[in-house]
Amino acid sequence: MGATLGGLASQLRDGDELIVVDNGSTDGTVQAVREAAPDATLIEAGENLGFPAASNRGAALSSGELLLFLNPDAVVAPGFRDAIELPLSEQRGWAAWQGLVTAENGEVINSRGGAVHFTGIAWAGGAGEPVEPADRWAGWTGYAPVEPGFVSGACLVVTAAEFENAGGFAEPLFLYHEDVDLSLRLRLAGGRLGIETQARADHDYEFEKGPEKWRRLERNRWATLIRTYPAPLLALLAPALLVTELALVPISIAGGWGRQKLASWIDVLRWLPRLRRERREIQATRRIDAKTFARGLTPDLGSSYLGAAGRSRVLRAALRAYWSVVLALLPS
Repeated sequence: MGATLGGLASQLRDGDELIVVDNGSTDGTVQAVREAAPDATLIEAGENLGFPAASNRGAALSSGELLLFLNPDAVVAPGFRDAIELPLSEQRGWAAWQGLVTAENGEVINSRGGAVHFTGIAWAGGAGEPVEPADRWAGWTGYAPVEPGFVSGACLVVTAAEFENAGGFAEPLFLYHEDVDLSLRLRLAGGRLGIETQARADHDYEFEKGPEKWRRLERNRWATLIRTYPAPLLALLAPALLVTELALVPISIAGGWGRQKLASWIDVLRWLPRLRRERREIQATRRIDAKTFARGLTPDLGSSYLGAAGRSRVLRAALRAYWSVVLALLPS
């Protein structure tokens, strides 16, 4: 936390606001904040509100035109402050964007923009790749030529107006997938997403955080699908979603998180009345057709985190064929 705040606070300009929300920590975080950034606005929640609720609380106190959400284990590089604002000052028309999130002291990529599979499974794009090819991939402009499926909550920037119009992060998700959910809602409303690779933050990231993470990932994946996917897309994806759930049963058991997978189904069933209400509200904001929305998704399971499924050429061919049919049938 000290390195995160120190690196960021040293780059702030007059008028910038630094807001820290402490989710009931017991490890000395509050004192570290006061020492590293004495001018920061510190909110002591007194309990763990979860990432979405804590972020919303901090955003509610901000008066700026632009909001930056930064994980406490992400340390910004020199020049970050000026670079992260470029999409706004250059009027690129993006609703939200992220910096290039690196790992291992800037040597490899943690996220160069997230990918969302049409089943709702999402992952950090480019994870583990060396940074240098990413420099070439971004080109001289400093930002990626391809719109990401979602922007990473580790270093997420959104205009205050777009964030307010979208209703902020979905607080019941508590942790995981909240950045995917927000990104998809912004896209539904006609917003564009981007990546500013000149703004870099190094993330002390570790995927494995115990079996309970899988419960939240799966529960929140389904909550996002139900809330954000247009009805024609959901209908066409129903067979694939069913097959995915059946396939995940033995996978979850073998991986030691079978109980968490079952618990995620129970969570979604309990949430269903609320999710249906939220779906109606979110779909009422939709400004793009189902086909345009679908084109932001991918049929490829191209992530090292997905193991054999991501490496199977047969599965890749089958998913691409299925997806081509779905796109052909979607109304535009």
